[in-house]
Amino acid sequence: MSTKQATTTYRQDYQAYPFEIKKVSLEFNLAPDKTLVHSVMQVQSKQDIPQDMLLNGEELELIAIARNGIPLSENDYHLDEDGLRIFNCVGEFELQISCSNQPEQNKTLMGLYRSGGYFYTQCEAEGFRRITFYPDRPDVMSEFQVSLRAPKADYPILLSNGNLLSQSDLADGYHEAIWHDPFRKPAYLFALVAGDFDLREKTVTLADGREVLLQIYSDKGTYQQTEWALDCLERSIRWDETRFDLSLDLDRFMIVAVSDFNMGAMENKGLNIFNTAYVLAEPQTATDANYAGIESVIGHEYFHNWTGNRVTCRDWFQLSLKEGLTVFRDQEFSADMMSMGLTEEAAKTARAVKRIEDVTVLKTYQFPEDAGPMAHPIRPNSYEEISNFYTHTVYEKGAEVIRMLHTILGEELFQQGIKEYFRRHDGQAVTCDDFVDAMEWAYQQANATADLSVFRRWYQQAGTPKVTLQTQYDSATKRYRLSMQQSCPKVGVETLSLEFEKLPFHIPIKVALMDTEGKPLPFKYQGGHYEEVLLHLSEASQEFVFEGVETKPVPSLLRNFSAPVIIDYAYQQDELMLLAAHDSDHYNRWYTAQSIAAAEIKRLYELANLADYEAASLPLNPHVLALWRRNLQDPALDAAYRTVLLSLPGIKMLMEQIESLDPLRLASAYELFQKALAYQLRTQWWNSYVELNSNTPYKVNAIEAGHRRLKNLALSQLVAIQDEAALKAAETQFETADNMTDRLAALSALVNYGDSTSDRLPLNTFYESYQQNALVIDKWFALQATSLQSELKDIQGLMAHPAFNLSNPNRARSLIFQFCLNNIKGFHRPDGKSYLFWADQVLQIDEFNPEIAARLARVMDNWTHYAEPYQSLMKNALEQIAAQPAISKNLREIVHKTLNLTHTD
Repeated sequence: MSTKQATTTYRQDYQAYPFEIKKVSLEFNLAPDKTLVHSVMQVQSKQDIPQDMLLNGEELELIAIARNGIPLSENDYHLDEDGLRIFNCVGEFELQISCSNQPEQNKTLMGLYRSGGYFYTQCEAEGFRRITFYPDRPDVMSEFQVSLRAPKADYPILLSNGNLLSQSDLADGYHEAIWHDPFRKPAYLFALVAGDFDLREKTVTLADGREVLLQIYSDKGTYQQTEWALDCLERSIRWDETRFDLSLDLDRFMIVAVSDFNMGAMENKGLNIFNTAYVLAEPQTATDANYAGIESVIGHEYFHNWTGNRVTCRDWFQLSLKEGLTVFRDQEFSADMMSMGLTEEAAKTARAVKRIEDVTVLKTYQFPEDAGPMAHPIRPNSYEEISNFYTHTVYEKGAEVIRMLHTILGEELFQQGIKEYFRRHDGQAVTCDDFVDAMEWAYQQANATADLSVFRRWYQQAGTPKVTLQTQYDSATKRYRLSMQQSCPKVGVETLSLEFEKLPFHIPIKVALMDTEGKPLPFKYQGGHYEEVLLHLSEASQEFVFEGVETKPVPSLLRNFSAPVIIDYAYQQDELMLLAAHDSDHYNRWYTAQSIAAAEIKRLYELANLADYEAASLPLNPHVLALWRRNLQDPALDAAYRTVLLSLPGIKMLMEQIESLDPLRLASAYELFQKALAYQLRTQWWNSYVELNSNTPYKVNAIEAGHRRLKNLALSQLVAIQDEAALKAAETQFETADNMTDRLAALSALVNYGDSTSDRLPLNTFYESYQQNALVIDKWFALQATSLQSELKDIQGLMAHPAFNLSNPNRARSLIFQFCLNNIKGFHRPDGKSYLFWADQVLQIDEFNPEIAARLARVMDNWTHYAEPYQSLMKNALEQIAAQPAISKNLREIVHKTLNLTHTD
């Protein structure tokens, strides 16, 4: 591992690469211990004066280098651990370089590496420099031709980007495949795969009449598990043609599944490499959530073919240019797939469920990031290690910024902006400003004076704005005033600059008014008649006046979560109950119910004698209980929406809402409220379970998935209160289920709430049934890692299990990450031993995979948010990592920022 001093890269220092590389030819002689790579680059300098040419390279052996066929002497170049610097380059020339790398020894899973005996690559963000010497930056776009050579018996399938030109047998049992990608791309989109796989393929006809080949490659014996993935790929292609008028531009599109992978998937041009978790699925081994995740990720990576590949980033500061836009696109794709074939009202509800899921992810992970030491704008201004900025801010908040543009412009103008964006920039590496420029052009087609100058601050400023509202109703004039103030203090790196001034954001806020019976109140605003209006808050404070409001209204604010902000409005309890029971905006109805439950849990948290209460006898607010009973029994609500409406707010979101947090006390209050509610609604939960527990064959669709979701929520509530009949029902469901969704849900209920010492807990049975399926065993580890009954010693025991492998990212995530992130009671021990365990695992992983180690290190981002003794114990664990002299630059950046930006010595 390199121990060189980290350097900070600043966006303001960007300089274009001084050379154009028109074409590059790569020849690979693949071998596990030493792969030989020969590259030929057609280079043109952009200026007529001699300049040094910098080629990145890491962990490479240089064999030969020549310019226009003439070998270079040692005086012609400089080689160090960062790469090659070739002196005095000018004009047009051909650069030939031969080098080697060691795939078998590459445990970082970046660059060219081996997994399961086969070759794979991962080049985003800066992995290509571990393959050969090259300007490894996104603004250098070249036309690639790739020749792959390997023993045919061991590696019968040789894949790379683009279209297959030829394949042939060579001497000594070797064979060769030559691939050509006609579209210029940066090195981070390069890919190669060599191995022996099951192949599922299909030829489809595109909207323009062309026939293209779709292929899914996966490990031998997994063919039956790839049908869903191929269907998802075809649906993604059809959707992009229909919704965005974008077509596949190659003769084929390939997906390869690999079990050792740092990410979920990678959008390499025409050859997507995927984590097996987002490809393999069949009812007996994959849950409904797995099916939905596969559809979303396959859509995401395919949509990158245009939003990321055809138009890519000028530099890595512009990462949200492709990721935020593509996350928005995959969210819309998933919502459309969930609502396909449903009635208008059912489709509206299905899309709302997807919206709720997306916002939950944002609030659970991105909002805390915005409030912590790693807070940054969706377009950061500096970084030490770019892989640390593949964050929820760049992705999920980036998607919300795109969604706000869609909300402001509307679908028609937004699509005009997308078309203009591609018209201007197809085949280029560009910036976030270039995208907003195209959207602003479309905005001005409808309003010549419109501009997005204030909106651009979402790209420049970090943090989650808070919008404080006050209302005033005049019954005599029927006038309703809505006063708004926005605030967003400096956060993260912003706090280091005294000169940095935080300016107001452009915040689109959808608003409707309800009467006292929960019906929409019509009103007039700026000459128009509305039941819902989009307000534009773009100043520090503004007032909006509605006319013709017949009675004092209850405002429904930030409908469909129209902006990633926090709303601060003093609702009365009866107003909250009204919205939670009647709001026509499904998102707001859910959010209000969540707010009511959160208030009750926090009320219990504040009780001095919390430990004295028993769930079975806990007196609940009768209004809350009536609301939950009403929503559970409401026949007008479909099962999926009822499930999200009745689920309690995630405890991680609640943790962020309490200052000087005692995590164990909150966990106790949470569990007490959950069980008390379950006791009170026992009859209704049983009715739901019996009604939905049918023996119909498993189907993958939104309706059936919703039924299973509500049924299994009911079962978990009943098992939580030790209902003996429910315990037996869970055992029966586990034994007889024809699908993993129901079987795992039953096991989860038993593991969390059953007798952990009882023979009724079928963990061993589950393991023995699925021990040959790595993805299911990941579920087995994760279930125990997050169990309410698991302690540190249980996790340490599971690490000694023969099936555990710390170097496999999926396995590490399933046990170590899940315990540290999602086991509140087990991880937050008052003696701090779990924090020291976390530090040990971070350091161990950092020795071979810095990227994964840095992600695990983010567990402690908000350590100053906790009460004592937790805060000091967390700080001690962080300082133990920071004190190690040889940690990676990935880990060093995270730990140093977490410590330095959150305290003053």
